[in-house]
Amino acid sequence: MTEENWTDVGFDEVTTVELPAALIESLAVQQRTGTSDDSAVRESYTSLHDDAAPLNDTTGSPDDAAGFIQPVAMESDPTELFAGDTGTLDPAARVVLVRLLGRRFISADRDPGLWRGLLDHQGVIESRLHDLFVALVVDRDRGIAYKRQIRTGEVEIPILLRDEPYTRIETVLLVHLRTLHQREQGAGELAARVDAEELEAQALSYLGPDETNIAARQREIRSAIERLRTEGFLDEETPGRYRITALVEVVLTVDRLADLAQWLRSGGAMSDGTVTPDEGSDGETDVPDETDDTEIDDTEAGDDA
Repeated sequence: MTEENWTDVGFDEVTTVELPAALIESLAVQQRTGTSDDSAVRESYTSLHDDAAPLNDTTGSPDDAAGFIQPVAMESDPTELFAGDTGTLDPAARVVLVRLLGRRFISADRDPGLWRGLLDHQGVIESRLHDLFVALVVDRDRGIAYKRQIRTGEVEIPILLRDEPYTRIETVLLVHLRTLHQREQGAGELAARVDAEELEAQALSYLGPDETNIAARQREIRSAIERLRTEGFLDEETPGRYRITALVEVVLTVDRLADLAQWLRSGGAMSDGTVTPDEGSDGETDVPDETDDTEIDDTEAGDDA
C-alpha cells in the first residue's frame, strides 16, 4: 500500500480511498518537524464525509457523538447515595427499614412520614426483613407497624432481635394500662388517660406484706413509667398526665391480659426479678403459673430512637 492510498478494513470488504493531497502534505511536514496539527485531518474528514459534523463540534445531538459517554458526577447520580453504593432500595424505603430495625414500632400518629413511606414500600421492606428472618406486622386499623423475630422448628434460624425483659413493676403497669385502655374503648372513648399518681398507687398495691423500703420502690415505679413512655406505651400530654397508646393493645392481647390479671390476683405479688420475654415483638406471653416469671415480649435490634 502506498502513502497515496488508505486501506479501510471492514467486516465484509476492503475499500481503497484516495487521500487528499493537502492531508498527505500535512502528514509529511509533521513527520519531518515532529509537530502535530490535526486541522488538516479535520478538513479531510469533512471532505470525505460531506454529511458529517465537524470532529470538534460539541453542539450537536448525542447521536452525533455516538460512542462517547459523558461522565456523571456521583452527586448527580440519583441511584447512588454515597460512594460505592450498591443498594437498590428507594431512599425513603431505606429510612423506614432502618427505623424499623432500631425502634420497637412505627406509629401513624407519631411518625406520619415514616408511616406513609412504609405503606408505599411495604412489599420490598418486608422482603428485606425476611432476608434477616424477621417478620413485619402492619396493623392498619391501629396505625402501628412492628417487627417480630421468626422462629420455626423446620430450620435453624440465627436470632437477630435481642430479648429485653420487663421488670415485675413494669408488668403490673402494663396490665393496668391495658385494662384502662380496654375499659375506655368499651365506653366509646377514643383514648384512655392516666395520671402518674394512679400508676404509682396501682404498683404499690402489689407490694409484699413485708416490704419496708417504700422509697426505693417509688423510684423503681417512676423509672418504669419513664420506660413505658419512652417505648411508646404512654404519650405525655402534660407533666404527669399520659394518654395510653394503641401499642399496649398490641403487646397485651385480650387473652394475655386475662391470663396476667388472673396471675396477679392469685399470688403474683411483686418481688425482685424480671419479666423474661419469649417470642418476638408480637406481644405474645406465655401463661404463667403462681411461681413462674411473667413473660412479655420486648424484642429489639437497637435502641429506641
